Amino acid sequence: MARPHIEPFCDRDVPFKKMNKKGFGNGMHFKMLSMDTDTGACSMTVQFDAGYKQTPGFSWSELEVLVMEGELQLGDKKVGKGYYAFFPAGYAMPALSTEKGAQCLFMYNTGEPSLVESDTHHPLCRVDRFHQTNAYNDIPWALGNIANPATACGCMIKLLNHNDRTHALTFLYCMTANFTQDNISYHDCAEESYHIWGSSWIMQFGEVPTGGYFWRPPYINHGAFASELGCIALGRVDSKLFNHFHYNPWSTVEENQLRAVARVHQRDPHVYKWMVSNAHNHPHGPEDFELTMPRHGGSLISREPNRNEAFSHRHGDGGHHHHGDGHAHDHEH
Repeated sequence: MARPHIEPFCDRDVPFKKMNKKGFGNGMHFKMLSMDTDTGACSMTVQFDAGYKQTPGFSWSELEVLVMEGELQLGDKKVGKGYYAFFPAGYAMPALSTEKGAQCLFMYNTGEPSLVESDTHHPLCRVDRFHQTNAYNDIPWALGNIANPATACGCMIKLLNHNDRTHALTFLYCMTANFTQDNISYHDCAEESYHIWGSSWIMQFGEVPTGGYFWRPPYINHGAFASELGCIALGRVDSKLFNHFHYNPWSTVEENQLRAVARVHQRDPHVYKWMVSNAHNHPHGPEDFELTMPRHGGSLISREPNRNEAFSHRHGDGGHHHHGDGHAHDHEH
């Protein structure tokens, strides 16, 4: 993704801006937390004024919503603090309103914020992917062993969303009072966090207060960690989460990348040898024959929405798409 490294940042330090995009009603305000300048995908703190109303409609982008304060009326359903919903691209949200106002997190995963007035789903919408829950009351806290090796005891999670193809995750996490973890970590995925309540401390970036946020690209060192009084936060990763733990605070992104590749070589030497021989470093990934093989009803890939047609939303002079130069780096060892 083309989101820059944002850390440290606290949304309490910036004012709300009025949402002026077509389709959104008067009385919606936002603070931009991070944005992908290639696609318009973004994460925002959203404030709805008392009396706000919005017509039914769908977004061209996947949308995740978490209510942090106040109440929303979604169709005939009233939801409050802790409500979470995942809306696939093209999923028609019911009419939205709030009597006394509300504050939420909005995360547009695959494109810029948009709202097309409609009370029916887009024909290519993956309606089966829609889900909603009260994240505070309906899901128990679980040990933070979502990845192995796992974080230290005292960091727990509630899983809210899992993409079965990319392994992207959305989850609540908490640190108990006096939580500590003394090592340093980095990941092969981008990592995002927003502190809903409480504070924590990261050695490289200092205190993360209520309203604290980061978007951290892959392979950036972070840790050790601590939280004196505890915290609760929303976390997200954009692909499979693996904790690379170590104790070298001075290692660079490039060194961390090489260490991750070395682990592939140690774990799967034959796969690694094939990957680096004969320039098999496809920038968009090699073909998965399970997805493209002929079968009744068409191949699996043909059943997926065509993002370049159904769920694209481009501006003729505003799209920035960089595909890389395809350099091959072939290492025998």
